[in-house]
Amino acid sequence: MMCPFCRQGETKVIDSRASQEFAIRRRRECLSCERRFTTYEKIEESPLKIIKKDGSRLPFDREKIRSGLEKACYKRPVSEDQIESIICEVEAEVYADFEREVPSRAIGEKVFELLRDVDQVAFVRFASVYREFKDVNDFVEELEPMLREDNPGR
Repeated sequence: MMCPFCRQGETKVIDSRASQEFAIRRRRECLSCERRFTTYEKIEESPLKIIKKDGSRLPFDREKIRSGLEKACYKRPVSEDQIESIICEVEAEVYADFEREVPSRAIGEKVFELLRDVDQVAFVRFASVYREFKDVNDFVEELEPMLREDNPGR
């Protein structure tokens, strides 16, 4: 750290404290001129970008996930807490698995996986929009694996 008064590069930290908004406040003393000054260190976040199907890139927005889930869960017995839980889990996994960019497909698949366990009707609604179902056959193809799981004797 360079001293703002004498421009020497040798300082020592006298005191460190956490401050608001994930910043660290440090009280420093220059070893050359012995003057004191305060610095703030803040985590630099690199915003995560979503790569859409058409190749465009948009900033990650958890509210878009919420919007899709709320539409899929409309008039279904799915609580706000369950929706928030899905969003949090998807967001945590995305930030853990991807550094700068994430394909929208990866987010959709994770929502799929989690929503299937919460409510099957909401899952099919979400799937119909996300996978762009064209006709009834698309619904049947998506439902067949779930029906086989529910009725193993078939």
